[in-house]
Amino acid sequence: MRYRDPRLPVEERVDDLIARMTLAEKAGLMFHTMLKADPDGLHEPGPSCDDIPRDVLSTRTLINESHINHFNAAPRIPPRAYAEWHNRVQELAASTRLGIPVTLSSDPVHGFTDNPATSMVSTTFSRWPEALGLAAVGDERLVTAFAEVVRREYLAVGIRMSLGPQADLATEPRWSRLPGTFGADAATAARLVRAYVCGLQGETLGPGSVACMTKHFPGAGPQKDGWDAHFPYGQEQVYPGGNLEYHLRPFEAAFAAGTAAVMPYYAIPVGLGVEEIGFGFNREVVTGWLRDRYGYDGVVCSDWGLVTDVRVEGMRWPARCWGASDLSRAERVRRIVEAGVDQLGGEFCPSIVVDLVRSGALPESRIDASARRILRVKFALGLFENPYVDPSAVPDVVGNSEFSAAGVRAQQRAVTVLKNDGLLPLSRNSRIYQEGFGLFPGAVDDPADADVAVIRLAAPYEHRETGIDYEAGFHQGALSLPQSRIDELVTRFAKTPTVLVVHLDRAAVLPEVVAASAATLGEFGITDEALLAVLFGDAVPEGRLPMELPSSMTSVGASHEDVPNDTGDPLFPAGHGLTFRHSAPSATAGSRPAPEDDPAGQFGTTWAGRRIP
Repeated sequence: MRYRDPRLPVEERVDDLIARMTLAEKAGLMFHTMLKADPDGLHEPGPSCDDIPRDVLSTRTLINESHINHFNAAPRIPPRAYAEWHNRVQELAASTRLGIPVTLSSDPVHGFTDNPATSMVSTTFSRWPEALGLAAVGDERLVTAFAEVVRREYLAVGIRMSLGPQADLATEPRWSRLPGTFGADAATAARLVRAYVCGLQGETLGPGSVACMTKHFPGAGPQKDGWDAHFPYGQEQVYPGGNLEYHLRPFEAAFAAGTAAVMPYYAIPVGLGVEEIGFGFNREVVTGWLRDRYGYDGVVCSDWGLVTDVRVEGMRWPARCWGASDLSRAERVRRIVEAGVDQLGGEFCPSIVVDLVRSGALPESRIDASARRILRVKFALGLFENPYVDPSAVPDVVGNSEFSAAGVRAQQRAVTVLKNDGLLPLSRNSRIYQEGFGLFPGAVDDPADADVAVIRLAAPYEHRETGIDYEAGFHQGALSLPQSRIDELVTRFAKTPTVLVVHLDRAAVLPEVVAASAATLGEFGITDEALLAVLFGDAVPEGRLPMELPSSMTSVGASHEDVPNDTGDPLFPAGHGLTFRHSAPSATAGSRPAPEDDPAGQFGTTWAGRRIP
């Protein structure tokens, strides 16, 4: 079988394998669904309790009967157990007629955002600031170093595709997915997206690569009023400032870097002169813009769940079929494939594709075109030569001291000093009252006994409940605190000099509280221990705001969703950042740190024998 011969060019191997595949096997390639890692074997759930199927079906059914071999499988079990499970999955795939290996993917696991629909928090992989924090530092070398760690940790356990980077822009301050972006500035985001893709994939895809699926084309930042497109009330993506081209720039950088795959978002484009149907169904966007305008011939994978209502861990997830809700499941699949999409994310219905071809609704040549793109990536990654990993090597790689230390230093570098009346760094002789920390040695219990208070706050958000079970994971709505909470904090801050530390997963509106504080820091994901080192001056914060912090919700409401830093008179402008000892802003975002501060130098900057650019 020529497709098994690694000496042959990839195109010849692809041609040979496609010629051997049945229609059902080719259709199976077009699905990239969920799989649950099981430390004790292979996941084999029982029947669903109602007529809504589970999102994670039987492993054997998916691989042996549905011929699916691309899976999003979050590493929610210990890393070594995950690697062992991965090998069991590959053994099952090897036993099929053609022995096509499995490609495992994952949403981000290295940050601090825990949302079942977008990312997870891991206690075993190294922990880094969110992408928004990397943008606060603005150094491509830091992002490349981060990507190198992600690559090595993913490879160790068998994950061969990153469902990222997120090339969206943080132009709408209320949007819940800001943490995964590289900020509001398109030029900065483009630099950092390129660095991430190059760090994971290398100069070209190869056996040492982790493939990137850059998302969410053509840029998901301009969500109407900031509501996310996972939900019916967030269906619209709007461009009141006429700024579409600005949002395309980070994707252009990803294309130049050779991203293996691209994911469109759920939303309906409003006012762009194209059909107002969700991007994954939209031929004018996927084929007209992505394929024709940019000449992109990599894999296009839809975002998860455009076709089928499912249950995820018991939670109900309705299909995000915006603009196509009146269509049948088969009609939705046809529209998605006709749009130019190669893989259906989160779906598991290849029989629909087979039926569409047999009925004449889709030509088999169209299925072959997608199969070809998908197989190119699988061959390039070397999965046909060796799909297995060494579980015994996992403890030396995943979360090792070198990678963990680099992640902690990045967390600290991303901290942004917004205000400092001379209180920082703190004196170790001070009596300190704390709130919001799990770890703060020596803190006093009563603020009346303290010389200084340190309070950690999350950026405000609204709890919205509309019956969609996973909604609580999305921080959306107002960016300001209730007036009663503002009054409480201002009163307390007046009694004790207070350091306010805000987790900026969105652009918090806190003018009164900041004014009452003696110092205010913004962070983008940092452990208590790492933050304490910053507060006491043992680590240097270098961040500059990657998006502005508005002064009021009125100004947010008057701004344009597609225009960066557009709230008029912000409390802190984009790029703002102080040092502890100086009131002037710190070095320009993107400036290169001294060699001794370069995290890449902590563990080397080579990728597969080549120096990373």
